[in-house]
Amino acid sequence: MTLLGEILEFNEKFVEEQQYEKYKTDKFPDKKMAVISCMDTRLVELLPKAMNLKNGDIKHIKTAGAVVSHPFGSAMRSILVAIHELKAQEVFVVGHYDCGMSSINADAMIEKMISRGISNETIKTMEHSGIDLKSWLRGFNDVSESVNNSVSIIKNHPLIPKDIAVHGLVISPETGKLDTVVNGYES
Repeated sequence: MTLLGEILEFNEKFVEEQQYEKYKTDKFPDKKMAVISCMDTRLVELLPKAMNLKNGDIKHIKTAGAVVSHPFGSAMRSILVAIHELKAQEVFVVGHYDCGMSSINADAMIEKMISRGISNETIKTMEHSGIDLKSWLRGFNDVSESVNNSVSIIKNHPLIPKDIAVHGLVISPETGKLDTVVNGYES
């Protein structure tokens, strides 16, 4: 059976047995917060547990490395929607130790793309169109510095109200321990 087949088979039982009932909530975050975190598999259940969060508490935005890389990219748009449309009043950027983005090698990733069928012409066309793939794909050296940078992009965005606290944390994917990088109440 394919992965899609497994998922759809499980889902049919999930709906039939009304297992969704325990997850019912509305679209507004109960704790009035947005969390930007990494997409790392180790954080799927650990991060909410470590932060005492349950379904319905937050707007959860996931990006590779918990990075907000552009003030007008999709992650920032999601943050703005969380604040202005969904009543979030605080933003938490949560990076993690041992993050894969700290070891990303743009050249190696481009080679992997080519080995999977992306043509050299496509790569060259993008580069000639002004897209600096190596910069765009580059990771970071220091997770705390990366979190601080994302917090700064959010906090200094012209469409973020000045009364929004923007916090920066780093979580251990082993223990769930949270270290504060930026206390948004003090900024």
